Amino acid sequence: MDIIDGPKVVVIGGGTGQSIFLRGLKQLTENITAVVAVTDDGGGSGKLREDLGMLPPGDIRNCIIALADIEPEMKKVMQYRFPDGEYKGQSFGNLFIAALNGVYGSFEKAISKISQILAVKGKVLPVSADNLRLYAELENGNIVKGEAQIPLECIRQRSGIKRVFLDVQEPKALDEVVDAISCADIIVIGPGSLYTSIVPNILIPQLKNAILQSNALKVYVCNIMTQPGETDGFDVLKHVEAIFAHSCPGLFNYVIVNNGCIPSEYIEKYKNDNASLVGLDKRQTELLREKNVRVITGDFVKVKKGYIRHDAYKLASLIIDLFQGVNQGEKGI
Repeated sequence: MDIIDGPKVVVIGGGTGQSIFLRGLKQLTENITAVVAVTDDGGGSGKLREDLGMLPPGDIRNCIIALADIEPEMKKVMQYRFPDGEYKGQSFGNLFIAALNGVYGSFEKAISKISQILAVKGKVLPVSADNLRLYAELENGNIVKGEAQIPLECIRQRSGIKRVFLDVQEPKALDEVVDAISCADIIVIGPGSLYTSIVPNILIPQLKNAILQSNALKVYVCNIMTQPGETDGFDVLKHVEAIFAHSCPGLFNYVIVNNGCIPSEYIEKYKNDNASLVGLDKRQTELLREKNVRVITGDFVKVKKGYIRHDAYKLASLIIDLFQGVNQGEKGI
């Protein structure tokens, strides 16, 4: 299969997991649309959002770099963070997007221009042009404002998340995002932080409805490890149930779960940070089947610089193979 003629894939999420996955996916198809959450309000992105009134550029920058056809040295420049002064901790790529946003007076136009400059394969789109803030209602009844504060407050208050919600009652998805979903062959949700990268996208009714109406293969990639303050004690079933509770049952038909072996020293390292493997057992598999969700397991793990990540190429290859297999089945092959 020529990657230029590869299937049309929409990847919905945000955070590190999404950009890592895109690096593997672009080796198999160039028909990629990355849909990125816009609720980030921490770090350099949060500062630019507060100072300039623009959408947060950080996760979008990472996706653009993941799909860009540029030399490694240029990627280093785009990811360079200033060590001192007023811009300490801020990345050059964020400032570049901010400058383009100022020149063209539009965040979407800025993303389009930087994508042209960096020869991006596919498209990177903010899920919405609305200035959205994420809130969480904790199990103790308290409300937390701001994506960056949610896991911190969960830890401080020793309370899990009951639900998350946006500060805009009828947020609108970008038209290009809806169009991409309607034309997609494959829709991938994740990998990424459950409540702060994935759910904020599906809280937008237009996006949720577009996914439901699509005939594409719909896949959720479950995280390998839990996240402190966000998914403590969560297994695969709880991840799926949380997504369905914030959208509706049937949003996807497959969940991909890693069952590859991870060296014990890395498990211990994560345990020291109050994170653990996202578990799966026979009972969960049966309950998911009752929800019309098929579990697909495999060795998709990769340890890089001490961090447990998905092997992006293996994961992307499985999803493309799954799509081809389903299509062949429909054609009676």
